[in-house]
Amino acid sequence: MVTEVVRALARISMRDRPLDDVLREITERARAIVPGADATSITLLRGDKAYTAAFAGQQALAADEMQYERGYGPCMDAGRTGLLLHLTDMATETRWPDYSAAVQDKCIRSSVSAPLPYQGATIGALNVYATRPDAFSDEDIAACEEVADYIAVAVNNADAHSEAVQLAADMRRAMESRAVIDMAKGVLIARHHCSPDEAFAILSRTSQNHNRKLRELAEALVASEHAPTPAN
Repeated sequence: MVTEVVRALARISMRDRPLDDVLREITERARAIVPGADATSITLLRGDKAYTAAFAGQQALAADEMQYERGYGPCMDAGRTGLLLHLTDMATETRWPDYSAAVQDKCIRSSVSAPLPYQGATIGALNVYATRPDAFSDEDIAACEEVADYIAVAVNNADAHSEAVQLAADMRRAMESRAVIDMAKGVLIARHHCSPDEAFAILSRTSQNHNRKLRELAEALVASEHAPTPAN
């Protein structure tokens, strides 16, 4: 079973795709490859807030939202504690009695919530729901853990990509700022016949005296230098 899961997950491409698109495909694959799974979802935690990042089957979304309304439940507690939580029969479950009683109205009778490991912590859970009690074997649970590991990799890759994009944007802005400041220094050097260091000192003092950002001041100076001369 686990080998089949790994092969199925390996066919999911994460290249140049938004994270929510990848997670939706993973939940669909998980529902298809875990025996007994009638609905699946991915809960992500951001601080004290939990939300369903992707789901396959409305029953999964409904079960998740029941827990978010209460502020606790197996999907949230798995993400918070890093413990895999297996509910074999909602009719006899005593750890979350009000939730387990309510979720039976959605025809959910058993579930597995596998935590998502991420940089030494957990960020949520993969939730697998079934309409019959005791639907998941030990092998099924191992398959859920394999899928959860893959989800964590997808989230990690997405975060790394986002950080790389942000770094590139920051570097581009820094280079643009340096370029316009160098142009402004050139204007001041031509006007005052001063050195580059003296030109930068003039810019810096003017920025402080007028409480304006150095780049904004430099842009204004360059713009004024290249403004068209009014016609007589």
